[in-house]
Amino acid sequence: MRRNCLVTGANRGIGLEFVRQLLARGEHVVAACRHPGKATALNGLAGEHPGRLHMLPLDVAEPKSRANLLHELPLVLAEEEDGSPGKLDLVVNNAGVLHSGERFGHMEQALLEDSLRTNAIGPFLLSQALAPLLRDIEGERVRNVVGGADGTQLRRTVVANISSQLGSIANTTRFGTPSYAISKAAQNMASALLARALGERGIVVLALHPGWVMTEMGGEHATLPTADAVRGLLAVIDAARPAQSGSFLDWRGESLPW
Repeated sequence: MRRNCLVTGANRGIGLEFVRQLLARGEHVVAACRHPGKATALNGLAGEHPGRLHMLPLDVAEPKSRANLLHELPLVLAEEEDGSPGKLDLVVNNAGVLHSGERFGHMEQALLEDSLRTNAIGPFLLSQALAPLLRDIEGERVRNVVGGADGTQLRRTVVANISSQLGSIANTTRFGTPSYAISKAAQNMASALLARALGERGIVVLALHPGWVMTEMGGEHATLPTADAVRGLLAVIDAARPAQSGSFLDWRGESLPW
């Protein structure tokens, strides 16, 4: 069973690693980012996996860009076995922004609004717009190959919102990265609401903290290799069950407080 997967913010960091690992599994991947033509690593992967990686432009904060993606996406999804239009099995809402150097007393409305549009509003509205393309789950058991292991599992559709423990209100102990933290807390609520909206269709929605990952956003003091973080996140996604929909989990599958 080859799945259709959409990854946003796919040109670097966690998003790019999702694309790599999903392709390595044999999945059909649509990689979305603001400037696909400048995404050197993505273009290299497209050459290595002809026909299984498609790149589409997306600025998740912009309504017109989201609408354009929705128009183009059905044209690149792999068809079903019976030849019918393809459906999405996995959406990774990874695109995000972190504004550094913010200090209390010097916060600007523009940065807060930009963070909310990119980290919370955009992913929520994109997921809402993608809903008709998400595969409904009937609970059928299908033959599958995951990570090189041949076996069977329950087919599932997952919307994975890449969040952060900085969006945890209960774990807030200092004033830091306020626009990012506020927007990720809003994104967590969006994940909980999406889980309720899509639950009757058997679709699982997760808010996922990837850890302090060694990316440009993570900074020079980050401790978790990107490949390890994504490998863990995919294991959490693979193991997800409908009863877990709306959960806030880290890359090890451990629950985080809201």
